[in-house]
Amino acid sequence: MSMLRSFHPFLSSRQTPSIGARAFCLKGTTMKLKKGSFLWYLYLDKLYCLLSVRNVKALVDYFHLLDVHRKNTLNDILFYHFLNHVTDLKRKQITTVFNMLDWNAEGEIGFDQFYMLVCILLAQENHLGEQFIFRHSRPVFELLDVNGELKIGPANFHTYNFLFNIRKQQLRELCRNFDISGDRRINYKEFKLFTIFSMDKYQERQKAKREKKEKALIKKKASRQVNVSPRVSHGINGSESLSNYNF
Repeated sequence: MSMLRSFHPFLSSRQTPSIGARAFCLKGTTMKLKKGSFLWYLYLDKLYCLLSVRNVKALVDYFHLLDVHRKNTLNDILFYHFLNHVTDLKRKQITTVFNMLDWNAEGEIGFDQFYMLVCILLAQENHLGEQFIFRHSRPVFELLDVNGELKIGPANFHTYNFLFNIRKQQLRELCRNFDISGDRRINYKEFKLFTIFSMDKYQERQKAKREKKEKALIKKKASRQVNVSPRVSHGINGSESLSNYNF
């Protein structure tokens, strides 16, 4: 199974993941980055949801600092301490993320997986989750497809919802409108259609917010003009009335 090549040029291929390592489902709230942590200072491009070359270089150096064993990998212990330091995720959530990224069940992850995780975390922190899923639908689908069956269902979304923050309404629309086969599971093509639909909805919401903000600014500006006008008028009338007196 190909993996993450569309996400970044230097990402490697993925082999079929282990089923037993990820058999449980975990519900959680949306993840938050801790202020002042290293990831807090990285910039994620809002259009493509990727890091700049400079930021990637800084992330490579940071990864090497975490890799105390000099194996170009992070084991589950190092991974836990990293996520515990930069996010508010609980231990079980961190374990779930590690198992999701440890595709070969080797007990460690490389920089390719580390890089994708960082982009996911930054996307959620900057409210770019829908753009991220839209831009990188293939690698996201393959991450959610934990059993390598080329299909995903509601359980997959519930398990990792603290990472991707797909709302209940979106999940209902996904099962109702994009499950063409009717088995409550969707393949990649159906998932891609869902991401396009979600992105259109997101852009409509953003447009409505901008229009609402513009109307509020216009109303505020008009209100200021109304408040200023009487004072100016009163000042003119006052000066004219003074000119009628002889001192």
